[in-house]
Amino acid sequence: MPLIYKRFSALVLMLTGAFAMAQNAPPAATSSATPAPGQAPAAAPPAAVPRGISLDRVVAVVNDGIVLQSSLDRQVQVVSERLQQAGQQMPPRDILRQQVLERLVVQEIQMQRAARLGIKVPDEQLNETLTEVAQRNNVRFSDLPAVLERQGIDYRSYREDMRREMILGQLRQRDVYSRIYVSPRELEQCVARTQSSPEDTKEYEVAHILISVPSSATPEQIEERTARAQGVQERARRGEDFADLAVAYSDGATALEGGKVGWRTANLLPSVVAELVPGMKQGDVTEVIRTPSGFNIFKLVDVRGAGQAALVAQVHARHILMTPTAVEDEETVRQKLTRIRERVMKGEDFAAIASVSSADKGSATRGGDLGWAAPSSFAPDFAREVDALEINQISEPFKTQFGWHIVQLLGRRDYDATTDVTRNKCMSQLREARAEEETEIWARRLRDEAYVEYR
Repeated sequence: MPLIYKRFSALVLMLTGAFAMAQNAPPAATSSATPAPGQAPAAAPPAAVPRGISLDRVVAVVNDGIVLQSSLDRQVQVVSERLQQAGQQMPPRDILRQQVLERLVVQEIQMQRAARLGIKVPDEQLNETLTEVAQRNNVRFSDLPAVLERQGIDYRSYREDMRREMILGQLRQRDVYSRIYVSPRELEQCVARTQSSPEDTKEYEVAHILISVPSSATPEQIEERTARAQGVQERARRGEDFADLAVAYSDGATALEGGKVGWRTANLLPSVVAELVPGMKQGDVTEVIRTPSGFNIFKLVDVRGAGQAALVAQVHARHILMTPTAVEDEETVRQKLTRIRERVMKGEDFAAIASVSSADKGSATRGGDLGWAAPSSFAPDFAREVDALEINQISEPFKTQFGWHIVQLLGRRDYDATTDVTRNKCMSQLREARAEEETEIWARRLRDEAYVEYR
């Protein structure tokens, strides 16, 4: 898999200069003739106008910001390559250009809002994310620029694209996701439905086209958008590729990905289509559906069955944590834990000692008991120590980022976490189902309130 991430991203580069002066321009000619007495001096010939080469130009003014031709060209190229790799038909160049330009405009509006709110991604945070990207691709972070260069990707642009995506993610989390509330009753109903009916555990892959309607749309605009949506829906039902239509006509956030919404169970689909999809056949296209964000068209791409039980390896452990202080240094703490370990090995109660000695107040009240947990939930150093123990064995003192520990392994088991997985999945997808529509409305409102001038 290439290192470049697949989500669409845009970069508005700073304009480094409007023109480059032509070199070695000939000096302006001068006249050496002396005018006759009483005769006005001859007019000097016009100065030579320096010629230049245009480096970039503005294609859109967005509030107090701009979108540059270079950014537009680069993103059109990125999207074109992605569509070709996916085997999708390329829309006409002018339509693709307009789709990409509108995406860049919306991103610029959102970046301006993020700047006003003080949302930033410092280099340290960006480097951590890029390190994770490199590790997932079995590449050292120091080798990332060279690897990207071999793929034809400019590392500096890649970094700034990633920074932009992270900033926009934080902005959406603040403005949209933080406002979405899923009640305990809704969550329990979702879990109960999923567990009670195998049919409800089927997952549906859905694609979406949105023809947006501005909040201040005139009757003429609404009529034009209605006709456009009906025309697209009819073409989709006649068999035209839905992904190609989404790229060419959709105003939705997933337009340039062919409108793909992803896999969802029926009760976690967008509410406007949740009851329709289970009754549809693969390849069916809905009628045009009106929502606050505009006119929507959905297609059922595929269906798959229920997942299997989720078995998770868990361990039951308890520990005693001590932290160095100005009075007790690292070695002193290590020796204290060594003596405590020896006392327990001779028969003293681990839980009683933990309750009065452990610096982990959360587990100290339970005698140091950490309960049943997946090893992956522990810090890596702690998980490695636990993994090396036999049942009832007590570790030697070891250090983690939290301090010094001794840990005792009480048991291992394979736990059927299907209910937990279902609960987490329900919560995530309930939020996502609402966030999708809320994000469209939020983005459209920002767009409607912005000043945009295309050039």
